[in-house]
Amino acid sequence: MDSLSVEELSCPVCCEIFKAPVLLSCSHSFCKECLQQFWRIKQTQECPVCRRRSSREEPPVNLVLKNLCESFLKERNEKHSSGSEEICSLHSEKLKLFCLEDKQPVCLVCRDSQKHINHTFRPVSEVVSSYKEELNTALKSLQEKLKQNENIKGEFEKTVQHITSQAEHTERQIKQQFEKLHQFLRDEEEATITALREEEEQKKQMMKEKLEEMNRHISALSHTIKDMEEMMKASDVCFLKEFPVTMERVQISSQPDPQMLSGALIRVPCYLGNLPFRVWRKMQDIVQNTPVILDPNTANPRLVLSDDLTSVRWSNKQPPPDNPERFDFYSCVMGSEGFNSGTHCWDVELKESSGWCLGVTTASNQRKGRDFFNTDVWSVQHDKYRLLKHSGFRVKQQLDRVRVYLYCDRGTVSFSDPVTNTHLHTFTATFTHTLFPFFWCYGANSSLRILPLILFCISSVEI
Repeated sequence: MDSLSVEELSCPVCCEIFKAPVLLSCSHSFCKECLQQFWRIKQTQECPVCRRRSSREEPPVNLVLKNLCESFLKERNEKHSSGSEEICSLHSEKLKLFCLEDKQPVCLVCRDSQKHINHTFRPVSEVVSSYKEELNTALKSLQEKLKQNENIKGEFEKTVQHITSQAEHTERQIKQQFEKLHQFLRDEEEATITALREEEEQKKQMMKEKLEEMNRHISALSHTIKDMEEMMKASDVCFLKEFPVTMERVQISSQPDPQMLSGALIRVPCYLGNLPFRVWRKMQDIVQNTPVILDPNTANPRLVLSDDLTSVRWSNKQPPPDNPERFDFYSCVMGSEGFNSGTHCWDVELKESSGWCLGVTTASNQRKGRDFFNTDVWSVQHDKYRLLKHSGFRVKQQLDRVRVYLYCDRGTVSFSDPVTNTHLHTFTATFTHTLFPFFWCYGANSSLRILPLILFCISSVEI
């Protein structure tokens, strides 16, 4: 077997060790599949080497060559399994060098062969050291990447749990809110039907009294008629004696008959007329319209929002998973709706907050890190902790309430104290992006609340 080289046992077409070799009449051998594929492409049965035509569509198997190839492969596999892979398979020499062009170990004979002419070689140990260093660097990078991916996976799992928790909590709130509305409608229905029943009883009682009066009138009239009929049968003298009295009774009985009273029927329009609209008007007394709703997905982990998303307080509860929209350094939260046209106003109650800042910003403003207040922020603040160093207007005294006026078309944001009707500050700018309300709250037990429209009446403040 040592006398045969790999080249001698290789198919001229695929250059691999023969697989199921077949023999042509020209004495050339090929892999059966390689020959058939060559013939299909050429559409002629000729030898791929000498181009001599073959008369047989199914050339015979070259059993001798087949056995030699199988023995060679078996011997090579045994050498690999016994650790002899350090021996050159072509020249049975030790693989001491590494060809930098072919990226493979070679022996000294390979180095001097035609195949490796003008190639560069390095000792195997030298190349292994260099490659191991390179691989070790890549390994550390992959290990770090794996660690990062595991952390990200943990965040993803926390996010899935948080989504489930959010959905369950939101569903409970939806059911509670609708139950309040349903109860209000049930109460209104009951009150309306009760009023209808009371009017029904009142009108029926009135008609009952009228019926009793009519019965008395009919009874008196019947008696008078009967007496007159009896008198008509009496003698002439008796008739004349009773005639004046009888005519007097006739005069009394001839008085006007009892009439149906006006308004005796049910006042149906009072109950059905614009019923949905009247109920909706009443519903406004219990339904609050808050001009700004907070977005919990933007809230810093230290902030806790109320169930109705109109108030926020500073806390140290278990933080939610991080997401791109969430503030991670400043304890801020954004409004859920942005404004790019028109006039908008909202009042914020601040009496429970020792440190606060509020105003408007753009949706693209950076919420991660410490750069949020550097650009595109128009705000007023009261920060006794001196944590905010940005250019917002600083209010020296603590306020109970601040009103924000946003005039998108005029390009102004104005702040005032509605309690004392005092103007605080006005920013003027050219707004090219959608603006979102934002709120910063800091300090133990600090909180702020956006007031519903029904709780305040906007007064004119000179700006």
